[in-house]
Order: sequence, then structure tokens, then C-alpha cells
Amino acid sequence: MEDKAGKIKELVEKLNLARRTYEQEDREIMSNFEYDRLYDQLKELEEETGIVLASSPTVNVGYDVVSQLPKEDHPSPMLSLDKTKDPQTLKHWLGDKEGLLSWKLDGLTVVLTYENGSLFKAVTRGNGTTGEVITANARTFENIPLSIPFKGHLVLRGEAVIRYSDFERINGTLPETEAKYKNPRNLCSGSVRQLDSSITASRSVNFCAFALVDAGQEGDISDTREGQLKWLTEQGFEVVPYKRVNGSNVEEAVKWFSERVSENDIPSDGLVLTYDDIEYGRSLGTTAKFPRDSIAFKWEDEIMQTKLLYIEWSASRTGQINPIAVFEPVELEGTTVSRASVHNVSILKELKLGEGDEITVYKANMIIPQIADNLTKSGTVKIPETCPVCGSETVLRQDEQAQVLFCPNEKCLAKQIKSLTHFVSRNAMNIEGISEATIEKFVDLGYIGQLADIFRISRYRDRIVQLEGFGEKSYDNLINSIEKARKTSPARFLYSLGISGIGAANAKLIARAASGDWEKMRGLTVDELTTIDGIGQVMAENYTAFFADTDNSEKVDQLLSEISFETEETEVSDELAGKIFVITGSLEHFENRDALKEYIESLGGKTSGSVSRKTSYLINNDINSGSSKNKKAKELGVEIITEEDFLEMVKGGSDA
Repeated sequence: MEDKAGKIKELVEKLNLARRTYEQEDREIMSNFEYDRLYDQLKELEEETGIVLASSPTVNVGYDVVSQLPKEDHPSPMLSLDKTKDPQTLKHWLGDKEGLLSWKLDGLTVVLTYENGSLFKAVTRGNGTTGEVITANARTFENIPLSIPFKGHLVLRGEAVIRYSDFERINGTLPETEAKYKNPRNLCSGSVRQLDSSITASRSVNFCAFALVDAGQEGDISDTREGQLKWLTEQGFEVVPYKRVNGSNVEEAVKWFSERVSENDIPSDGLVLTYDDIEYGRSLGTTAKFPRDSIAFKWEDEIMQTKLLYIEWSASRTGQINPIAVFEPVELEGTTVSRASVHNVSILKELKLGEGDEITVYKANMIIPQIADNLTKSGTVKIPETCPVCGSETVLRQDEQAQVLFCPNEKCLAKQIKSLTHFVSRNAMNIEGISEATIEKFVDLGYIGQLADIFRISRYRDRIVQLEGFGEKSYDNLINSIEKARKTSPARFLYSLGISGIGAANAKLIARAASGDWEKMRGLTVDELTTIDGIGQVMAENYTAFFADTDNSEKVDQLLSEISFETEETEVSDELAGKIFVITGSLEHFENRDALKEYIESLGGKTSGSVSRKTSYLINNDINSGSSKNKKAKELGVEIITEEDFLEMVKGGSDA
């Protein structure tokens, strides 16, 4: 009995930690499969021994709120739901009653209060007893009605969610300094609980109502769950998609939902079955943790056995190096799966993974590949002592209760995704077909460890063509673009290095001053640079400091071994020399404004994005437009010319 009591305590601590890090810190230290397995194990031990700790997750529904948002107690506790993975259980639970089967949305539960037809208050579920007031943030949800036809007191519950399509888009635009979110639920939680509502507004949060809590005595509102959802729809709310079911068709309805999980844009982690008769559901009361009018259904995971081939260590822009299991492909939930995140070193060690181990894998919520168990537990995988990207010595940190591997090198390329993105951009090396997301993936996989490795990517051809979103055609297009970029100009190459203050125009000025001689450009002194019109003291010091750094010098040498320089046209127009041009409006003779800017700068002119007293000409084909640039130019006496006027100016200069 003592051993079982100790095991109960151990399980409670482990499960509470996993739930706290997931719900409050938006981190995963344990897979869903492992959590459910340990939860069921705890429940069995509690029933067997009669010991239930006050802190047990089987009787507690949440944790204290830890953010700085204002707190507010809920009028009545918001309980979690009992759950099952057996559709037959749903049938028996429903009996001869009718119910609504709906998605169990995976976001953040929010309670909305309306007074006199206007949104009055929004509070998160929090720990079930106390929530956080997020009214200002809720007003920015994309589909939430700020005013409704009903003018009485109204309280309803729903889920704040971020769609998968928005998640991919938003995650890809987060600043380099921010860690990527692992799933829409984490991104939603981080977005809804912001102290700055402008951030919430940028995150495309949606609200799906799933229950009417209180509408006072006013109005003719249905006493059925379906009737209330329809009434909420009439008030302008989006409600959770559902199917009306009974004992004879509930299993068929579960199958219908399961076949649509992969195409559902709204994140869900199962289904919810609720009695349609609200009064009947209320008459059943509640347990200490669960209401008896609803039950959750979690998918019975399809588990397949396969062989672990190796562990891939993926470096991120935050410095964390995450283990990824690569295994022999298996069919899961209708798709071929060969990779699964192991999340951190603690989970890796707990699973005792080793190359060649027989493992079982599944898709959490039928979407995210995970390892369920390791059948052979060889434990032979070694934690890398060096970063797979930069080769620096790694550091194993204890992050809460999880061990996490980090690269401490601030110059690690994995932390400098933006510099890589700049290097391949159109005005730099102009390598098409390699987006920031692709670069990050290649860095994570260890295919790119320094800038020069972009030109050596063909070494990983067989692996790249197997990546999601890639194939033979995409790979061939990328290689062709890389080969084309091997021939470039000294100015483009200089700009691609990302030296502070050296934009495309300044790079051309420096290249022209050095007659396109790269070695001369590289060795310019501060004094020599400041003699170039447009290059100031700070810019010159940044320039020389860059090339004086031995790491940068090595990086440049590696790149020079992969590229060659084209002869650059150094013609300068006397008409353009020293003149500053601003471009606005649509163009007829040039592909875009960048093309015209490049042409102006190649002839010795300068460009700017805004009109000022220093501006020589504003180029605008619509001279009489009421644009802000036109107005500013007229106020300052800056001459406005068309493309035709500009080309005549250039022609006149060349004839002279």
C-alpha cells in the first residue's frame, strides 16, 4: 500500500507539472498520449486504494492564473469534462435521450457578458474558479459581435481559437527574437492573454460559442441546447459546428467527424456530446470535477509499430536544439509518417531511445505525429556535444523539470535566420525558391551551417526531395537559381553580407569607387570610405569593423570560393550624378520601382523613399495626382517629372 501511495504522489506531481507548463507557459514536456496514459494509471490507483490527493488532476480543474491581467471569480465553477475513447460509451451514456455532438475546440475558453446589447466583459476560464479579464483583447477578435439585437443581460461561453491556416501564416511572421509556437492552441493562449491588445488584434483570433449560460428572464429563448445555439447564431455569434444525434446514430456521427479531422481548419482535440434537453442535463447535477450533462470523446489513437532510424537534432532561432525521431515510414490516419518531435532531452531519456529500436507511433488528435512507446529501450542515443549548425559546444540546461539542449553561441547561424533571408533576397544574391521558412528548415536539419552552404545544398538532394512541400521540380528550380546566383556583381555581394548601414545604393557607391575590384573594396579604410559621397563616419567604421572580424573574414572567404564576379558596367551619367530621386505611382518602362532605383543608382544617382528639401526630382507618371508625395513636392518646390522626362534626361546626358 505504501508503494502505491508513493506512486500516486509521483503521478500527481508529474501530471500537474505537465499540465501547468502546457496551460500557463504554452510548453509541452509530455506528449498527449503519455499524459492520458499516466492519468488513467493514476485514476486506477486512486480507485484501487481509495487515496485521492487534494492536488490530484482527477479532482482539480486548473491552476492559479499567473499573468498580470486583472482577475475575476466566476459566478459558478467551470468544470472540465469526463472523457472516453469508446464510441459505445457515448451510446450508453446517451441512452434514449437526444444530444448534440460537436467538435471539442482546442483553444482558450472565454466567458462573454453583454449588457444592453453591447459587449461588457470577457473573462478567460483560468483555473475554473478565477479567470483573467481580457475585455479589450476580446474586442479585437475577428468575428466577435460588439453589439447584438438582444438588449438584456447575456452570458455565454465559447472558445477563442486560431485557425490552422492563420497559425502557419502568423508563426512565419513572428520576429526573429520570438520563439515559434508549436501549435495553434499555444499561439491562441499567448495572443488572447496579451497585455497589449494591439498584438491580439494582429493574431486573427476567432470566437466559437458553445453554450448559453444566462439570458435572464427576457425574450423567448429555447430550453434546448440546439435551440439556444440557433438563437446565438441569430444574435451574430459563430457557434461550434455540431450534429444532432441519438443512440442509434451517434457512432456513425463520430465516424463522420473523424473522417474530417484532417481537413478541419479549426483546431480540435476530440468531440463533446451534450444532452439537448437542458433541464434534464441540469437535473443530473455534477461530480467534484465533472458536469453530468456532457462528456468528451477523444480519438482512439491508431498506433503503428516501426523502427527508429536515427535522431535528428534541430537547432532553432532561440538556441534550443530539439530531438526529432526519424523512423521507417508508416501509414497513420490516411497519411505516410516518418518523423515525430521528441520535444526535449527529458522525453528522449524517458523513452530510452536508440537507433534500431522498435517504437510505436500515433497521431495526437489524429494530426500531430508522436512516439507512444519504445518497445526495446536500448537508450543508445547520445546527446550531441556540439551544435549541428555552428559546431559550438552545447549546454544541457534544466528548464523547470525538463532537460533542454542549447547552443550558447550568439553567432550561430540558427539564430541569424534574418541574415540568411537577406543574403538570398532579390536585391542581394537573388536566389529564388528559398523562402525564410525553407531556410529555417534547412538550418534546423543541419543542411546549412554557414552562408556558403547554400551553394553546397545539392549534397542533401535525396533528403530535400523527400521533405514536405518539396519534390524533384522544386529542388531543380532551387538548384538552377543557386547556380545562376554564382555569378554576381561586387556591389550585390557586398550588400548581401548585411553590413550595418550598407544598403544596395551605398554598396554600389563603394563598388564604383573601387572600380569593382573586390579586394580593394574589402580593404578600404575609414578615411578612404568617408571620401565617397554618401558614406559617413559611422557607416565607414561599421564597414571596416566587419572585415576586421576574423569570423566574418572566414565567412567571406568561404563564399568567394563558391562565386565569381561579373564585370560591372560603371557608366555614370553627368545628369544624374549627385541628384536624389523619389519614385511614386505606377511605372510603364520599368518592371517595378526597385528596377528603376537600381537603374538610377547604376548611373550615379541616388534614391530616397520620401520627399524632402534635398530631393532633386519626384518621378510620378501622374503629375497632377493628389498623392501625399505630390503635395509635399509642390510645397517644397521639388520638380515632378514623368518616366519619359527621366529617360530624356538620361539620354541627354549620354549624348553630351
